[in-house]
Amino acid sequence: METVLDIIFNAVFGVIVPFLFVIMIVVFFHELGHFWVARRCGVRVETFSVGFGKTLYSWMDKKGTQWKIGLLPLGGYVKFYGDEDAASSPDSEKLKELTEDDQKDVFHFKPLWQRSAVVAAGPVANFILAIVIYACLFTFVGKQISLPIVDTIGENSAAEQAGFIPGDLILSIDGTAVESFNDVARTVSVNPERDLVFVVNRGGMEIELIARPELVEDVDNFGNRYRLGRLGITSRPDQTRVSKVYYDPITAIGKGVSETTFIITQTFRSLGGIISGRESADALGGPVKIAQISGQMASLGWVAIFNWIALISVSIGLINLFPIPMLDGGHLLFYSYEAVIGKPMPEKVQEYGMRAGLAIVIMLFVFVTWNDVSKISLFN
Repeated sequence: METVLDIIFNAVFGVIVPFLFVIMIVVFFHELGHFWVARRCGVRVETFSVGFGKTLYSWMDKKGTQWKIGLLPLGGYVKFYGDEDAASSPDSEKLKELTEDDQKDVFHFKPLWQRSAVVAAGPVANFILAIVIYACLFTFVGKQISLPIVDTIGENSAAEQAGFIPGDLILSIDGTAVESFNDVARTVSVNPERDLVFVVNRGGMEIELIARPELVEDVDNFGNRYRLGRLGITSRPDQTRVSKVYYDPITAIGKGVSETTFIITQTFRSLGGIISGRESADALGGPVKIAQISGQMASLGWVAIFNWIALISVSIGLINLFPIPMLDGGHLLFYSYEAVIGKPMPEKVQEYGMRAGLAIVIMLFVFVTWNDVSKISLFN
């Protein structure tokens, strides 16, 4: 029987520590993207923070930037000289008092393309982090390849209805080549109730089949319930069909780009499904779910946890590109207006946009957190 100390120990080292490890790496690289490009553009950076709230630890670098770790590790920010707050809202009163010499260091006085580059650099850094992680895994750990050969077909399954037969070698899905049966399973799982075009090799001939994976609910080894697409085929785990492939660094980077692109594409498809009502918003997760899965991935080893970091990094990058004021995408939206009209959006409009954006972000945060908490057994 677990004691209170056991429960606390498991919570801290089984969930909280892995969560902090994952989120701090992802946030650090996101903010590092903003910071690195800002410095290259001659912007003076006052603060580089991982986390919000009370400062737990800080230090000052040679160029006058305060680096700090905040109490709440749910994000971070880079504050530039002339900013009023962590959202990079301009301090109008302070900017008016600056000399022409001081203005050279201020983000808000930089050319439009430099401001856009600084803002976009955060999400881009997240994508680069994911690509590098995948490339390293493909180079040093390798990828297990199990030939995508069909052995059994479920009765009345989507595969049977599409015309699959045992012995079919799956070559591509929707025009994307597949190497392994795992590639097939992954693509099918994230595309329930969508028509997929399969090209298979059957007796030396290429045949096109259209299948619509069935939406089913499953439970993983940790007891997490999730919905996914199921085709209804299996492949025999024969050792003659399974091999481990190690890629050279250049090829591995290409594979990393493909993995990252796959996540981005499937994320947009899922969001489209939620918006159109085809998929449930219950699948959306927040900090609680990230913490829970971080602990589960950590228990599986460092390869699993770094795969999870790559996935979260891409997700954070995408979320920040949404055209919502307060997020990087909101700033880029304002800059798009400036590029088209030839002058910045009126300050009042930007101010109201920021307030609306903050409200949206808070509502989304509350929604996904309630989504997570409501699935914990205590609430069921």
